[in-house]
Amino acid sequence: MAKDKTIYTCNECGGTSPKWLGKCPHCNAWNTLIESVAQAESAVKNRFASLAKTAEVTVLSDIEASDVERTPTGHEELDRVLGGGIVEGGVVLIGGDPGIGKSTLLLQALDSLQRSGKKTLYVTGEESGAQVALRSRRLGLDHSQVKVLAEIQLEKILATLDAQQPDVAVIDSIQTVYSDQLTSAPGSVAQVRECAAHLTRAAKASGVCIVLVGHVTKEGALAGPRVLEHMVDTVLYFEGDTHSQFRLVRAIKNRFGAVNEIGVFAMTEKGLKGVSNPSAIFLSQHAEPVPGSCVMVTLEGTRPMLVEIQALVDSGGPSPRRLSVGLDKDRLAMLLAVLHRHAGVACMDQDVFVNAVGGVRITEPAADLAVMLSITSSLRGKPLPKGFIAFGEVGLAGEVRPAPRGQERLKEAAKLGFSVAVVPKANAPKKPIEGMTIHAVERVEQAMEVVRGLG
Repeated sequence: MAKDKTIYTCNECGGTSPKWLGKCPHCNAWNTLIESVAQAESAVKNRFASLAKTAEVTVLSDIEASDVERTPTGHEELDRVLGGGIVEGGVVLIGGDPGIGKSTLLLQALDSLQRSGKKTLYVTGEESGAQVALRSRRLGLDHSQVKVLAEIQLEKILATLDAQQPDVAVIDSIQTVYSDQLTSAPGSVAQVRECAAHLTRAAKASGVCIVLVGHVTKEGALAGPRVLEHMVDTVLYFEGDTHSQFRLVRAIKNRFGAVNEIGVFAMTEKGLKGVSNPSAIFLSQHAEPVPGSCVMVTLEGTRPMLVEIQALVDSGGPSPRRLSVGLDKDRLAMLLAVLHRHAGVACMDQDVFVNAVGGVRITEPAADLAVMLSITSSLRGKPLPKGFIAFGEVGLAGEVRPAPRGQERLKEAAKLGFSVAVVPKANAPKKPIEGMTIHAVERVEQAMEVVRGLG
């Protein structure tokens, strides 16, 4: 009996090698090659022939194109992240930590779609049908007509999709599905890639919208080959601390909408509920202003959100600590250097701790000015005025650069009752905003002078 030929597949890029190597020859990642069985040439021939549609060369302006129709899921926050709703033939991949609420949210969305007249199918490979039914009872989804299939074999799932012809199908999760065409175990690189490719082909051919649930690694990235994210139309990440009731769903990739949109949910006894005004959860409730606290307006996709930046400056030892939660640590070190050089505020012998309230992560540089003002406030022991906000990027030369869509940020802050703002000069509105005093600054030292004058 001939021995099966083995190849080694990279779980980062999907590249193959005939022998094991410490470093992948394709993407140069270390320790990512995993052994798998090579398929015979005849077995893989023409498996994806339906994907290779023949077409003539066409001029771009001559191609007829119309906007894709969207079906709302019944959950406004989820629709925002998806770009308005689910798309016929679209494939969505959603990942997140265990127990964060992926299955709960999708079961709620399927129930809403089914009640609006859509045919739905929930394929579970990790739970039995009874466990799914128990969860639906806990969520208050009484008399739900969502069809459930407890199956992990790909061929049976595809046959059920063909027979039932649902509008939306959820596969929970792709790591449990296996194909008879491969001998490797479920969850292996080859199985995940092949099963996802077959399901994607089925979605495009039949028009069913398929939602794949993906596991994540301990680093927080989606498990399996990176090619999985390229294959699908939309990639969503569930974020948030399991000890907190709030969850964020972030769009990392979306062929039918904007990326970096976020949806905010609160975990309740009856499942996940959308939070329409998320700014309220990222602001601490202080009776009076406290030192070291500054509110900024950040942009998450198209949505302006108010986030409180807290700083604590304390006397340190010979090697002071710089610690940040929710903000880039290297950027904090840079801002402290700019603060010393251009504003004369020295923290060389002080421990500096900076935190973004509510577990939110801020990646945009528009938080720079708020971070610097909160550090200065903590160092002086004097709180910033009540109703104060600030935003703006700070450069190494001490200049304050504009942040994108400054008008929307200011309007959102005014809507929530903030009355004093320090912003970059380029973001100063041409028309005054009712109820808000705006101080436009060009340099860090100007911002410090304005704040001292307000105090």
